Amino acid sequence: MVINDLDNSDYGQIKIADEVVGIIAGLAATEVPGVAGMSGGIAGGIAEMLGRKNLSKGVKVEVGEKEAAVDMFIIVEYGIKIPDVSWQIQENVKKAVETMTGLKVIEVNIHVQGVNIEKENKEEENIQRVK
Repeated sequence: MVINDLDNSDYGQIKIADEVVGIIAGLAATEVPGVAGMSGGIAGGIAEMLGRKNLSKGVKVEVGEKEAAVDMFIIVEYGIKIPDVSWQIQENVKKAVETMTGLKVIEVNIHVQGVNIEKENKEEENIQRVK
């Protein structure tokens, strides 16, 4: 695990693990409406959706001494405007990581791995065909 050395102060060093930055980014992304979850990658052509416990698995982070770059692998809800949600994720992730770590986020790349259509299926199941 790579550890980030933020600053040498009179009191010692501050070190933030890449995984911590990944968790912060994952939480910030899932707060955006329209994000169904994080993706663990594509297995057999199907995007695997991860739960909240594995948020850093859908995030790739590169941390330097003062800067960070983030790649987000997400699954979106059916019917949303992907560019709008992607811009919101970029803003949310940048703000959260910079606020919590003091690192400057130079890029947040969004990789849409799939579309969640479960809500549509559940609504269709609730409609009675015959009364």
